[in-house]
Amino acid sequence: MSNLKQIVGAAIVDSLAAPSRLLVARRSAPPSLAGMWEFPGGKVEPGETCEAGLEREIREELGVAVTLGSELEGPLEQGWQLNPGAAMRVWFAEIADEGVPEPLEDHDELRWLSLETEEVLELDWIPADYPILRELLRRVS
Repeated sequence: MSNLKQIVGAAIVDSLAAPSRLLVARRSAPPSLAGMWEFPGGKVEPGETCEAGLEREIREELGVAVTLGSELEGPLEQGWQLNPGAAMRVWFAEIADEGVPEPLEDHDELRWLSLETEEVLELDWIPADYPILRELLRRVS
């Protein structure tokens, strides 16, 4: 499975210690995914660790620094299968500074949603993210 492109994503919560809200991002591109919701993140660059790649991607996409928490482990060594060529590792994260996340790159909207209701499941998520979301909800309940 190591031939899969490594993607990283952040489940950004309001508190790593007691998460009650999740920050979700709506894709603006590519056209096949535009309008769908996802965990922000992106590709790991050559020579970069997954964690460093995720911190860089969140700075680029949302304009904030994050503190990473535990990994939301997937069924594969590389995390969660996204498509035949890519898998994503996902970490819990919280905003590390006083900055306010903004949709700077690849997204047109951000929302904080309650993890205590089914609200987060009502969005039109990228299909590959649903299993990750369900595991996240199981872990925080």
